[in-house]
Amino acid sequence: MSPRLPRDVSGAELARLLEVFGYAVTRQKGSHLRLTTFQGSEHHVTVPNHNSLRTGTLNGILRDVAGHVGLSRDDVVNQLFG
Repeated sequence: MSPRLPRDVSGAELARLLEVFGYAVTRQKGSHLRLTTFQGSEHHVTVPNHNSLRTGTLNGILRDVAGHVGLSRDDVVNQLFG
């Protein structure tokens, strides 16, 4: 069974948590943050800077990150949210 996603993660908090995988905020346009990592190869994800991310949005971002770092989404969730 897949680990449950937290329901109260903000965009800023997710950006901070993704530092584990080498992501850093490279720009902000309006209410969206662009995070970039150079680990492995250059990869970008866009994170809405909202107080609480929708679970579908959070899931999509985590699947994208998981694909880049070569882990399953569940492994990424466990690493970020314990």
